Amino acid sequence: MSGGSDQPGMKIGMTAQPAIVLEHRGLLRASGPDARSFLQGIITNDVEQVSHHRAIWSALLTPQGKFLHEFFVLQEKESDRDTLLIDCELARREDLKRRLSIYKLRSDVTLDVVSEEIVIVAFPGIESLDRLDLPPKAGAACALAAGLAYTDPRLAALGARAILPRQDLPALLDSRGFVLDDLAAYDRVRIPLGIPDGSRDMEIDKSILLECGFDELRGVDWDKGCFLGQELTARTKYRALIKKRLLPVRIEGEAPPPGTALTMDGKEVGVMRSSSDGQGLALLRLQQSGVADITDGEGPSLEAEGSRIIPKKPDWAVF
Repeated sequence: MSGGSDQPGMKIGMTAQPAIVLEHRGLLRASGPDARSFLQGIITNDVEQVSHHRAIWSALLTPQGKFLHEFFVLQEKESDRDTLLIDCELARREDLKRRLSIYKLRSDVTLDVVSEEIVIVAFPGIESLDRLDLPPKAGAACALAAGLAYTDPRLAALGARAILPRQDLPALLDSRGFVLDDLAAYDRVRIPLGIPDGSRDMEIDKSILLECGFDELRGVDWDKGCFLGQELTARTKYRALIKKRLLPVRIEGEAPPPGTALTMDGKEVGVMRSSSDGQGLALLRLQQSGVADITDGEGPSLEAEGSRIIPKKPDWAVF
């Protein structure tokens, strides 16, 4: 990891901000002279935009344009454009490595698993950016101690992420005014903003990226050239074929488990995804659920196992 300076101790009166070690995420390293060109022909976003000062969010699709993996791509060292880190779901990391390896052919690229002593940390909320010397520009990156921090490339309001040595974490958090918290603290910011978190919210081999906000959240580059599933993804966009959207919901009552059907007037109009502290995400049929008519505020009430589910349109979403 690259070196860098750290800040002095936390200022008196500074309120501590949460930091969450995302133990459900892991890292792959793609290295070699063909690392960029290899990924460029496969994933949905433009790898040429990645530098030590910018990270991207992207996905790997089936040839039919269905979701397989979502991940972040960043440049590990400022002096080495040929070594990239991929922040992905830990439980599915080997599957991502296997699927990428299928397309290596004669490309001079090596895919390695990164030790879990290098951790992925979330700093939720836009308030965290100043403490990490980051601008509110999605994807902006900078050195942080022996690692790298970057403004979340999906939405600056989500805060920042960082790749850091586990052993250095306590001192760094203390010096920057952060305290460790659990995944629920991350979800309390992520879910109301309508941001999916991998296969917690997207169905493998079923979900369509544009239903999950990948267009507005900068996960697809339409000018980069080919990627797996490009034809069907582009057709979905330009023919306006999106009939469902993953949206934040407010839950009154017990949170329904993921996969629970949501109904309106007795008719199924959607399905629950992840939830936390009275907030959740749900995949909803735009017309049948009435959310297509939301311009501001909340939509009509839905039902699920005795609970009321009230959807909201995020500010960034375009129907």
